[in-house]
Amino acid sequence: MALKITVIGTGYLGATHAAAMAELGFEVLGLDVVPEKIEMLGRGQVPMFEPGLEELLRKHVAGIEGSTGRLRFTMDWAEVAEFGDVHFVCVNTPQKHGEYACDMSYVDSAVESLAKHLRGPNLVVGKSTVPVGSADRLAARILELAPGGGEVELAWNPEFLREGFAVDDTLHPDRIVVGVRSERAEELLREVYATPIADGSPFVVTDFPTAELVKTSANSFLATKISFINAMAEVCEAAGGDVARLAEAIGHDDRIGKKFLRAGIGFGGGCLPKDIRAFMARAGELGADQALTFLREIDSINMRQRGQMVELARQALGGGSFLGKRVAVLGATFKPDSDDVRDSPALNVAGQIHLQGGQVTVYDPKGMGNARRLFPTLGYADSAIEAVRGADVVLHLTEWREFRELDPKSLGEVAAARVILDGRNALDPELWRKAGWSYRAMGRPTA
Repeated sequence: MALKITVIGTGYLGATHAAAMAELGFEVLGLDVVPEKIEMLGRGQVPMFEPGLEELLRKHVAGIEGSTGRLRFTMDWAEVAEFGDVHFVCVNTPQKHGEYACDMSYVDSAVESLAKHLRGPNLVVGKSTVPVGSADRLAARILELAPGGGEVELAWNPEFLREGFAVDDTLHPDRIVVGVRSERAEELLREVYATPIADGSPFVVTDFPTAELVKTSANSFLATKISFINAMAEVCEAAGGDVARLAEAIGHDDRIGKKFLRAGIGFGGGCLPKDIRAFMARAGELGADQALTFLREIDSINMRQRGQMVELARQALGGGSFLGKRVAVLGATFKPDSDDVRDSPALNVAGQIHLQGGQVTVYDPKGMGNARRLFPTLGYADSAIEAVRGADVVLHLTEWREFRELDPKSLGEVAAARVILDGRNALDPELWRKAGWSYRAMGRPTA
């Protein structure tokens, strides 16, 4: 009999996972505790922007004309327990207020609400990013609560989604990692992921702690690489070097590689910053805090980039006050191809300049609604050209393709001054300079 799958939590991770499981041919039931979210998903709509996700949902959500009908949504825990063989837990693990540690309350609540209804042989699979040791604790809790007792197992299967590429990352993962305690759990997960495995995705089987550590280790490594090149940008600023050429040169070394070596205003979003902080906090609880002290400096370098961008803007305006100066900010999301503004470096820079008296106008292709909710006091424009109109300086802070394709000549005609600061080292300096702009990027004083 074909496996039936449930997905607990239908936010960014859960909605993508549910749609992808339906695409792989499974009957899927998604659960959330927010009625508005369930209603929206039931109409084949998503509460966030993610390329390809809404189309995938509409292809499978029951009740939509022409759909396969393989995907439904509910708020009923008993229905989920009765329906599913494999239950994926995809709820959020935000940073605790006022602490570095991860807030496990949503995961704990989801596991407990589900476990008390599980009677038959079931596999609960954690996908949320959690502190190492959580799976051991949750497995014991499931054993206590589940009427099915020892027939209900836990496995850990971390997610590696990149916002903007989440659908492809789920259907064609670059690796599938599973932390399991039995051959049965491994076999079930091999069945779930049979299609990507057949397509060549590596399947890595390990224990609970290692599976939990893979995600936080990967994010810590990426954060380190990004902060490394940003530290080199600081040195290039001081020495008169060009960090873009430096990155190109070291990137030719196969041991280092070219990816994540573009200096700029640093990383943000809902994962990298909170994950490395939670990792530090957990290492401290385990007595291994000395092993991760370097991550504190990684975090510090990252946050420092934002302040340095503000100072670069101040210098571009003559070194004095921002009062009465008009500043255009291109970009609000923490990365392109997303509407996510959580811990966005672009919005942080815009907010700092606004607080110092600058008249800031922001434009972003997809993040305007979320940006307005988070920073209602900033100015917002409906297009790049409207944001730049009358600006004394233009800041390019999110590397959307739309911004790379802008016509510098047209923008120059509406700007008060042709001064652009490239906070992502993603624009073509020659192109902008030919159109009469003063171009400046972080770590490239001589570019």
